[in-house]
Amino acid sequence: MVRRVELTTERLSLRPLEMTDAKDLYSYRSDRIINRYQGWIPVSIEDAEQFISTRVSPVININRTWFQFAVVLKSTGKVIGDIGLFFFDDDNMQVELGCTLDSRYHGCGYATEALRMVIGFLFGTLDKHRLIATIDPENTKSINLFERLGFRREAHFRKCRRVNGIWADDVVYALLREDTVPS
Repeated sequence: MVRRVELTTERLSLRPLEMTDAKDLYSYRSDRIINRYQGWIPVSIEDAEQFISTRVSPVININRTWFQFAVVLKSTGKVIGDIGLFFFDDDNMQVELGCTLDSRYHGCGYATEALRMVIGFLFGTLDKHRLIATIDPENTKSINLFERLGFRREAHFRKCRRVNGIWADDVVYALLREDTVPS
């Protein structure tokens, strides 16, 4: 088990999401238009604080828990997004990934850069077998992002979950360790 992990790329630092990040988390996650495909949209800073304190594990790689990386822009120290990891299977060999980025930083390659680092960490350091992403089929930007990262579409589930009171479809994308190129 890895206790605390911090990853860095050329432009970004990835570290555990902390209570001091609640204001930034609320700022970029509360935009209902940009985040319309998200399962959770905070309604207040207190809601963001509660999310951090009750739904995010402070330790990575614990089966049946979510771990949240804060995506921090090195040049400013500002939290510009987060990457969620859900360690979901009985053998703890599979992980679900999700990524949210402040809309002011879309189109700059930050999500690709951060996710590449996380994928390398999950396959390399944590020795995971398979990674998945569940995406609303209307969320073409996320689909394009995960396809660029080498994920393959495996399934389409119709009206399988409720998002903001509406039944929504999910497509599942997956990446196997054996399908990645060693770095």
